[in-house]
Amino acid sequence: MPRMPKRVVPRDAAALVITRPGPHGISVLLGQRHRGHAFMPNKFVFPGGRVDPSDARAPHVGSLRPHVLAKLVHGCTPARARALALAAVRETFEEAGLLIGRREEAPPHTRARAWAPFLAHGVVPALDLLEYVARAITPPGNQRRFDTRFFWVDAEFAHEASGAALAGSGELQGLRWVPLAETHALDLPEATQMAVAEVAKRLAAADPRALPVPIARFTRGGVRVDLIRG
Repeated sequence: MPRMPKRVVPRDAAALVITRPGPHGISVLLGQRHRGHAFMPNKFVFPGGRVDPSDARAPHVGSLRPHVLAKLVHGCTPARARALALAAVRETFEEAGLLIGRREEAPPHTRARAWAPFLAHGVVPALDLLEYVARAITPPGNQRRFDTRFFWVDAEFAHEASGAALAGSGELQGLRWVPLAETHALDLPEATQMAVAEVAKRLAAADPRALPVPIARFTRGGVRVDLIRG
């Protein structure tokens, strides 16, 4: 009797959309995944990755704003919601060399290897700076599956870690600021396209907090989108 394929449970992940004004309108920070990656090679994506166990206990200032937390806790606990937000901040530092938070004269110390390099720059993650814009779950049948929450922050809260802009781990190649109107010309995953569209809606909205957050569940045959209204 043939063995049934092992069910792959999506891993929690987070990504961060960073926007800034420019001569050609609002731009977003994107980088290209290496062609050798098993997951989405060559695609242009936002900085992001899997949640690390240390994200649940990482030092931070501020709390997720009520409207953000109310939408994030659909499918997870408040503690997990904070870990997801902190994962987006940490991954942005690791992949793009940008620290999202506030400078502190005496930042807290941590034994967590994943967070010590971040805090060493004198910046503490600030959760109240983040908006939550989208969630995407990769389809069943893949060897790697992710349940990714997309956050959004303005570049005014992004501090350069090295003194040289966009100097991260190298996992994302060719990091660049791309005008929203030009993102369609890049090879973006569907989930990234959705996050771009959601940020554009919020930039145009009178009250971005009132907009629902889409959850896209991708399947082999298409995509199902549900809306979280808080």
